[in-house]
Amino acid sequence: MIDVQQLRALVELSRLGTVSAAAESLGFSQSTVSHQLAALSRATGAVLLTRAGRGVRLTEEGRVLAARGQEILDLLDRTEREAISMARAEAGRVRLAAFPSAVASLVPGVLDIVGRQHPGLEVELVDAEPPEALDALRRGRVDAALSFSYVDDDAGEGLQAVHLLDDVLYLVSHPGGITCVADGARCRWVTGCARCREELIAVGRANGFAPETAYASDDYVAVQALVAAGVGAALLPGMALSAYRHEGVQVRPLTREHRRVEVVTRAERPRPLAVDVLVEACRTAARRTSLRRPAVRGGGSSVVR
Repeated sequence: MIDVQQLRALVELSRLGTVSAAAESLGFSQSTVSHQLAALSRATGAVLLTRAGRGVRLTEEGRVLAARGQEILDLLDRTEREAISMARAEAGRVRLAAFPSAVASLVPGVLDIVGRQHPGLEVELVDAEPPEALDALRRGRVDAALSFSYVDDDAGEGLQAVHLLDDVLYLVSHPGGITCVADGARCRWVTGCARCREELIAVGRANGFAPETAYASDDYVAVQALVAAGVGAALLPGMALSAYRHEGVQVRPLTREHRRVEVVTRAERPRPLAVDVLVEACRTAARRTSLRRPAVRGGGSSVVR
């Protein structure tokens, strides 16, 4: 049976060239290392060393076993790190940044899954829109971020994204207001976050108008209240409408418009197991989340850009 410490002795001899240097590196006496090498030779039935002047050198068999030994030691090291990470995943803390409509619709499922499967793992939640969330992720202030984008772009250098779902956009208007986004020039608009405002401008451009902004708010509850009061129309994602729906508005889907919702982490290997647990919980929650399709009010067909 090959002993791990015997392999370490052979690997250190291969790396440093002398028994004395290997012994010093390992913190053993030269005689102890020599005994370990002799025992390894007996265990394998191979001649690993040959005399070279006043010292020794590895035979071809010794060089091959030293290379394999390094691979085995590397694997043991990775296994140890993963085991430590696993223990921390069972009792530790992981930080998740999320935008408001995700907090209201997706995050409860994530917390439920983590709480049931890993009761010792605490999820610390940070409210943040995607730009701030991704910046916090890069700076190491959070471990993962729920983000969204309206174009299929890359998460950015040093980050990796896992697609969770496509969130359909809806035209939200007063019951007496517009029922088609192509009529957007006839009204003013209540806009949301910076990315949402950019998407509204893009939708307006595609339909031949420049949106006139009446009010801006990151709060989708406030946006709907303003629309219900007749201040203007809005574009809202399905996640926001599934979390809260004002009775005084009508909604219609923009069948070709959606945003990509993703969970983003740092591109590091090996990734902490607690982060893997969180990412998998996000994926499971996204699969389970039934984004209720808001009832279309006011007649007519779905809005198509």
